[in-house]
Amino acid sequence: MAVGILLVTHQGIGSALLEVARHLIDPLPLRVEVLELPFEADVETVLPLATAALRRADTGDGVLLMTDLYGASPSNLAARVSRLGTPVRRVSAVNLPMLLRVLNYAELGLDELPAIAAAGGRNGVLLDDA
Repeated sequence: MAVGILLVTHQGIGSALLEVARHLIDPLPLRVEVLELPFEADVETVLPLATAALRRADTGDGVLLMTDLYGASPSNLAARVSRLGTPVRRVSAVNLPMLLRVLNYAELGLDELPAIAAAGGRNGVLLDDA
């Protein structure tokens, strides 16, 4: 088994990240689910959808929850879902280098993947002097 990934983002972000990742890495080495929240979403209303997405993502070794903006509705929803009993780690500010890095270290466990994700995000930001 392996860790699952759940992208909890504002609408349009998670699906776009997953589409590019699938284009670059085929097949994906980890199960990835996406839950996109409309801007006007109420966390209580979408909690059942998030719970279902978490169950789909979990293959038995826990789930890495990746959100787009810390403190926004997707992040708050991820915090709620993380308390439901499934082993979960959360990382915010998801971006493409972060997701690709996690997918390239699919053999690592849930405790190691958050640091791998953060390193992918940091190392993916470069200043181009040109």
